Amino acid sequence: MAAGNVAGMYDPSHLRTFLSVAQTLSFTQAARRLGVRQSTVSQHVRRLEGATGRQLFTRDTHSVELTEDGEAMLGFARRILEVHEQATAFFTGPRLRGRLRFGASEDFVLTRLPEILEGFRHDHPEVELELTVELSGILHERLAAGKLDLVLAKRRAEDPRGELVWRDRLVWIGAERLRLDPDRPVPLIVYPPPGITRALALEALQRQGRAWRVACTSGSLNGLIAAARAGLGVMAHSRGLVPPGLVRVPMGRSGLPELGAVDFVLLHGRHRPAAQSAADALATAILTGGLPRPEGTSPAVVAGGPWPASGRTAPAKTGGGPRGGRPG
Repeated sequence: MAAGNVAGMYDPSHLRTFLSVAQTLSFTQAARRLGVRQSTVSQHVRRLEGATGRQLFTRDTHSVELTEDGEAMLGFARRILEVHEQATAFFTGPRLRGRLRFGASEDFVLTRLPEILEGFRHDHPEVELELTVELSGILHERLAAGKLDLVLAKRRAEDPRGELVWRDRLVWIGAERLRLDPDRPVPLIVYPPPGITRALALEALQRQGRAWRVACTSGSLNGLIAAARAGLGVMAHSRGLVPPGLVRVPMGRSGLPELGAVDFVLLHGRHRPAAQSAADALATAILTGGLPRPEGTSPAVVAGGPWPASGRTAPAKTGGGPRGGRPG
């Protein structure tokens, strides 16, 4: 098939709309993110489904889910849009320079964020990227204090701040052999305050009137995962990012309450206009690239971890030029 026909089939605007719906699982949220009407979102999805000849979503009045073909299109859409953004930046965009202070919560160790940051560094070698890894609550505080330029973190589903990257349900997870006694306090594995998942877990248990105790507290995701794998207790975690070696805990058998949803958002600082262009470019790369990693993430990624110790700031090296041979 000719390249022009492929470009016509997969219009970048339709692919961006598809990605927004896939990441938020909501036509309404996708329309809000893109700044268009919901009818436009529906039209773009229909046209993309017409171009592929496949149904990409199953939807009713209460939920939106990707089909198997939609999951496949997710990978293709990310690669097509990444190459499109690279070409646009190369031929029309100015070279970005300066210092960009980026904060990310440690939840993203299991996502594609390390790959996205690597790509950003190669595409914009003159940007001095500084990465800070912390709890979401602390990142919100540092952004408000002008200590960060861009933050990728969790928020409560009812919190209006930030640009929604994707929404997911929280679930209880633990070791496969873990058994909970409904008559005893729930052993919890949690981040320290002001961790958002910690707060949501405690609030859900308190609403249910269920007793609990803290079995492990760690500011490191690796520490929490190690404790959970050892069978010390359960932790609240994003449904789409369950680490290898851990499983969802059946709520019916354990008597655990529903946890609700959590949002993953981008928030921009307003204290350093000089960093705005670089922050916008990184935000676009994150929204285009998507973050959830498919099930079966290599345990080596979790064990080794691409992050510095929690709370540290790591300047990213900025050598190199445009990528050659890197998958699009």
